[in-house]
Amino acid sequence: MYLRKCRRTRRGNAYVYWQLVESYRTANGPRQRVVAYLGELTRRQREGLKAAAEDRTGVFQYQLFEEDLEPEWALVDTAHVRAERRREFGGWWLGLQLVHKLKLVEFLEAVHPGGREEVPWSIMSLILVLCRFCQPSSELHIAEHLYEWTALTDLLGVPERRVNDDRLYRALDALLPHKRSLEVFLKQRMGDLFALDYDLLLYDMTSTYFEGQAEANPQARRGYSRDHRPDCKQVCIALVVSRCGMPLAYEVFDGNRSDVTTVQEIVPVVEERYGKSNRIWVMDRGMVSDKNLQFLRSGDRRYILGTPRSRLKQHEEALASGDWQTVREGLEVKLCPTPDGSEVFILCRSADRREKECAMHARFEARIEAGLERICARCASKRLKPDAVNRSVGRLLSANSRAAGLFDVNVTADDAGRARVAWLKVDEWRAWAELSEGCYVLRSNVTDWTAEDLWRAYIQLTEAESAFRLHKTDLGLRPIWHQTERRVQAHILVCFLAFVLWKTLGQLVNAAGLGDEPRKVFDEIAQIHMVDVVMPTSAGPAIRRRCIAQPTKHQHVLLERLRMRLPEQLRITEDVV
Repeated sequence: MYLRKCRRTRRGNAYVYWQLVESYRTANGPRQRVVAYLGELTRRQREGLKAAAEDRTGVFQYQLFEEDLEPEWALVDTAHVRAERRREFGGWWLGLQLVHKLKLVEFLEAVHPGGREEVPWSIMSLILVLCRFCQPSSELHIAEHLYEWTALTDLLGVPERRVNDDRLYRALDALLPHKRSLEVFLKQRMGDLFALDYDLLLYDMTSTYFEGQAEANPQARRGYSRDHRPDCKQVCIALVVSRCGMPLAYEVFDGNRSDVTTVQEIVPVVEERYGKSNRIWVMDRGMVSDKNLQFLRSGDRRYILGTPRSRLKQHEEALASGDWQTVREGLEVKLCPTPDGSEVFILCRSADRREKECAMHARFEARIEAGLERICARCASKRLKPDAVNRSVGRLLSANSRAAGLFDVNVTADDAGRARVAWLKVDEWRAWAELSEGCYVLRSNVTDWTAEDLWRAYIQLTEAESAFRLHKTDLGLRPIWHQTERRVQAHILVCFLAFVLWKTLGQLVNAAGLGDEPRKVFDEIAQIHMVDVVMPTSAGPAIRRRCIAQPTKHQHVLLERLRMRLPEQLRITEDVV
């Protein structure tokens, strides 16, 4: 049913009256019939009748928010004032403030020109990103449950009935082609906002696994799983971030791709987008190979790399000497230049790491010794062949490889053909273990920095590792439920954009002097809710106002420090198309 406005002229005077009309279907097509003639109605009465016709509770009083209207007075029945539709507001509002700071709305509107769609793809993309930022969940869950309990209906002006899983999936497809331009835009925007320095690029890789066979995705492969799920197919994700963890770019590789094979693909991609600019590449030892070193040197690229532990043996004399530089309590470093001066090796010695490795060696030594004693007991009680005993010894040593070099095991046969086991501990191995425990080595062609500066630059790789943890825990990157390649890549892109929002919040929190834990700030502001206050009137219709809960003292301080101000109330958007 709906209200129809009618005009009539009598004796030179124009009159307006209203009809309540019902639409219905017949065999010959749609028809309308007048249910009631209502005569002249005020705006307030029309809103009340319209709400009743659409089976809504109360009147949505738009005129309460329009300054150009004369105020209307009504007698409110205070005994029956009530609050309805309590919904989450603070976290969603905060996420939208971050979106506006990044000018992400303007970018999405530029790359998604308006068409015939009922809801612009730019808005649907924002819904995906904000849901991933605030409460990560599937597109189906967003459409059927999550969206209706958020403030996005009012903040974005999209009613619940317009958000469905099909439209969200199509928004993924519409967003993916703009991945590269998004990365470039966000890098420039974040650099302008926070005066970021991109002289140091941290590169690392991770993997995330699938639920399902993902047969339609050629990138889904079984490989080394960082999630300890070798039973599942996976994809590998390479991420490049700045020294403070702000993301620059990422790429998705096949699940069986090894880290070392990606360097010569990622580095040119980043240089093509952002230029070389004498940047320093920082990578862990999994990226190091002779070919990659030659590739980095050939392009006059500077680097700081982790190095396999086997390199320590070449610096045994330097390890034993005493000219170490203390960086902080429990950590010492030392520079070892190469003879030609083109590179330096940075020896690092950590007290905490030494304690850990010492305990590991002791534990594995005890396991091997206990295992050898059991094998000797079996040889004494049974007639075992030397070949079988050798295999048992091999399995024991391989299972405890950290201390396998300490034992020199000899399996022989006596005159009766019975296996006999004898072993001794290698003093040279123990001496080297005691010298090298807690030590690791880095290498770099940045020869004008101190050992401390080089170590501090390398340790920034923890920013890339924390980015992966945030992706997988807070942003729900794993597991992946999508099965096609494009949908998987779009899912990862949405997670990347939500991660940008988190890092933006982190920068704002840090600049406001609120520490380095944006999660605590977000959780506090997310506790702010929104409610509809319904006030029945003596005239019949009820006045409905959508109000924001007043922040607590603590929340008010956070908002003041972040220079953000909550709105007092919102327009009610149930009728927005």
